[in-house]
Amino acid sequence: MSPSPMIVRTVPALRRAIEGLRARKATTALVPTMGALHDGHVSLVRLAKRRAKRVIVSIFVNPTQFAPTEDFGSYPRTWKADVAKLAAEDVDLIWNPDVKTMYPVGFATRILTEGPATANLEDRFRPHFFGGVATVVGKLFTQCRPDFAIFGEKDFQQLRVVTQMAGDLDLGVKVVGSRTVRERDGLAMSSRNVYLTPEERSSATVLYRAMKQSAARLRAGDDAEAAMAGGAEMIVSAGFALDYFEVRHAETLAPIASFKDGPMRILVAAKIGKTRLIDNIGV
Repeated sequence: MSPSPMIVRTVPALRRAIEGLRARKATTALVPTMGALHDGHVSLVRLAKRRAKRVIVSIFVNPTQFAPTEDFGSYPRTWKADVAKLAAEDVDLIWNPDVKTMYPVGFATRILTEGPATANLEDRFRPHFFGGVATVVGKLFTQCRPDFAIFGEKDFQQLRVVTQMAGDLDLGVKVVGSRTVRERDGLAMSSRNVYLTPEERSSATVLYRAMKQSAARLRAGDDAEAAMAGGAEMIVSAGFALDYFEVRHAETLAPIASFKDGPMRILVAAKIGKTRLIDNIGV
């Protein structure tokens, strides 16, 4: 049985632990999470282990990226199972602060995000989101001082925002994207999948199928507007309320019409029942 990772919950304890991990100039990688870990998170940990000698996983459900109408209170929390998964992967350290540690009384600083954070995708529907993400990730980077930080590509706009922030602020962290891990039927693994009823879970496979169909049409030279409209119709017909289904430049997230404009990425966000899902694929 794998030994349990070191668990720290205060900043002074974290600093002492980090100094120990970085002894003999060992490289470190951080995997930021909100817990409720699944195989997608495990894949991030395994990539972190390939990139660095020591691996830190943060587990913190960040309230500043949830709007009052969103699911902060009901967000799945599976602490014992999470620790067991991380122990099985030989993670070195779990950083598990509480809200008061991350946002103490009098906390008054936020990171303002522009560029990919204002691409009119997630930010159109969750205008609070990237400010909350950037602030907490900026804190995690300065607290843990990793050489690498591993983020999943499923949250693609978030990956672009964090990458931009780390570079713009000279944080000394190499942000690494990891491919989306999917169920056998194509649904992207997500902590929110547990909210889906069996019927909704069956319908949710349409997101990946619609993206693949639209991507194939784009590669074949079809008109972008028509190719994307066909995929959007599939999603709506399956019972989803569609927030967006768009093809964008894979690096800037700017609107794009064809391959001559640069690498392409299809991004989708849609809600079925009470559950909102996001996904994306490269074209």
